[in-house]
Amino acid sequence: MNNKDILEKANVAMANGNFEEFLLYCSEDTIWNFVGDEILRGKEEVRKYIARTYLEPPKFNVKKMIAEDDFVVAVGEISLKENGTERNYSYCDVWRFHDGKMAELKAFVV
Repeated sequence: MNNKDILEKANVAMANGNFEEFLLYCSEDTIWNFVGDEILRGKEEVRKYIARTYLEPPKFNVKKMIAEDDFVVAVGEISLKENGTERNYSYCDVWRFHDGKMAELKAFVV
């Protein structure tokens, strides 16, 4: 499976609320950098973030995915329920892969 396929499968798991399955695609020392907001270090911090942020599974609308070497860039829209209200965001996620796992995320969310 190539990196783009891995990200697509991980996104399906996330959208279906299969958060532990999603985390199987992440490296143990994964780093998630939400630019201008917070940085998560390690799978356990990501697990806690998911638990507090995704009370309902997010809805993704990936417009474009570009893969090169160890990187996959995904551009699209995401809808999240926050305090009972659905909020829509545009995003650009830059994923770095290592040994077939999502090792680092740099997320730009507006």
